[in-house]
Amino acid sequence: MANERPKADVVIVGLGWAGSVMAEELTRAGLNVVAIERGAWRDTSTDFPPAVDPDELRWHTRRELLQPMSVETTTFRNKTGQQAAPVRNWNAFQFGWNVGGAGTHWAGMSWRFLPWDFEVATQTAERYGQERLDGLMGEGLQLQDWGVTYEEMAPYYDRFERIAGTSGKAGNLNGEKIKGGNVFEGPREREYPTPQLKDTNWMSMYRDTTEGMGYNPFTIPAGNISQAYVNPLGVTMGPCTYCGFCDFHGCGNFSKSSPQACILPALMRRPNFTVLTETEVLHAVKHEDGKTVKGVKFITREGEEGFQPADVVCITAYQMDNVRLMLLSGIGQQYDPSTERGTIGRNYSYQTCSSVTGFFSGAKMNPFIGGGALGVQIDDFNGDNFDHSDLDFIGGAGIMGYSTNGRPIANMNAIRPGNKRWGSQWKEAYARDYQEVANIFCQGTSMPTRDAYLSLDPTYKDRHGQPLLRLTFDWNRNDKSMIDYTTQKAIEIMREAGGEDIMVDNQTEASWNPYKQHSSHTIGGLVMGSNPATSALNPYLQSWDCHNVFSVGASAFPNNGGYNPTLTVGALAVRAARAIHETYINNPGPLVEA
Repeated sequence: MANERPKADVVIVGLGWAGSVMAEELTRAGLNVVAIERGAWRDTSTDFPPAVDPDELRWHTRRELLQPMSVETTTFRNKTGQQAAPVRNWNAFQFGWNVGGAGTHWAGMSWRFLPWDFEVATQTAERYGQERLDGLMGEGLQLQDWGVTYEEMAPYYDRFERIAGTSGKAGNLNGEKIKGGNVFEGPREREYPTPQLKDTNWMSMYRDTTEGMGYNPFTIPAGNISQAYVNPLGVTMGPCTYCGFCDFHGCGNFSKSSPQACILPALMRRPNFTVLTETEVLHAVKHEDGKTVKGVKFITREGEEGFQPADVVCITAYQMDNVRLMLLSGIGQQYDPSTERGTIGRNYSYQTCSSVTGFFSGAKMNPFIGGGALGVQIDDFNGDNFDHSDLDFIGGAGIMGYSTNGRPIANMNAIRPGNKRWGSQWKEAYARDYQEVANIFCQGTSMPTRDAYLSLDPTYKDRHGQPLLRLTFDWNRNDKSMIDYTTQKAIEIMREAGGEDIMVDNQTEASWNPYKQHSSHTIGGLVMGSNPATSALNPYLQSWDCHNVFSVGASAFPNNGGYNPTLTVGALAVRAARAIHETYINNPGPLVEA
């Protein structure tokens, strides 16, 4: 090929959180790394100065940080056999469109998953019996362990928290439960890098109410840091000013954890790192034996095709793009729900959510004071933190009272029921209710089923003539039962707090569609595990089928926890990168025997 670049040790496809973390680890180990990012370069100082950050119309309403639909979309259907149609508006999916990826516009909630989340199958059988697990599997759930435990993940969680400057309060230090932190979290060896954020009025009300009900409230761990901080890479971050413009926005204060704020300033100084922006990888190219790949084929913004040879290919794009790139590269076998054979596209899950809104007459909630991860949560009904013996589901949800934003445009519909939605009466109602409204959000687990999966669409193609990715998904019974139960708990909390005119949005009450969702936490399709018959990647995120291909992202999660995925993605990236430079480079081959 005419445009063939010099060979790299490692080529990284997508420079969001996963790609940035891996590039940092690998270049620090001395490897020559080339990253290919289809979005443009964006820099904190020039793209997100504080005077530009709060432009809600530009960033949140028009979503200028997200990938344009004209570049690529997905197709969607609820069931096999239906004709899928292209998605025309980003809501459930929020693809990044610049260096930093979705790590630029995320909110900042920085959760470690529970120990149970990594071993759902094993721990369900141990606590409730093999018959209970078999029953769930018999109704279509595809429950499986991740091939890695929380204890194995803990050091990598710690590393990523240090890089990101996470704020919070420990609830389990080396097994000692600490009131005020999350007493249900897995044990951690040390405190968070920076202290927890401060309470707003609503957070204090929520904390007092839930504590009075016998629950265990704590401040959400945040990538919105609470004080000035220098991370292990020598990068300085500033304290959050609670401006409330985090998700869908950049952060000119260097307060929100992002690749731009935390990694790229160090990474870009390294002579063994190169980034190609506005360049799109079309697929990986296999060697003649089909057992390894020799690099990736790409196309520039000007339409010029090229080839980047490399010893190792790391696919670290958005969750759905990771799956699509593996399918376009012919790596692994497409999952077939009729036979349950194949692993690429298997175990797709979304996140099961609901919200409860209440109004407090005469209150001053001051919602303009906010942060992307500013909230108080109870985990008493998350994961397996409560007894499911007499319940018809597994899993649960974190239930949070939050102050994450006060965006005036987005909150225009948050007015009491019965008020007109236009004219002078609407203006009067909005002026009143902007101060008096409060929300509780249930963010729940989601378990995979054999009928939910990702595949290449046979009809629709992108601008390069390659098939779009097709999503086949609808809510399953287990997730519906779980969110009905936890939503009822949230309603009880709102009533106990004194909320009036309560409004409930349970997203599972209608079939899933990509236009009316409260979460972008879409996971699976390229899952990790210890069994190559049910996982695409081994526990080090290495392809079972091409041993020099690694893929990191939420695509690797076999099931979704009741949390945001970013911290787990970062921890998995650290773990995979260390496996590459500590083991694989010196002895190329499968890191785990099938």
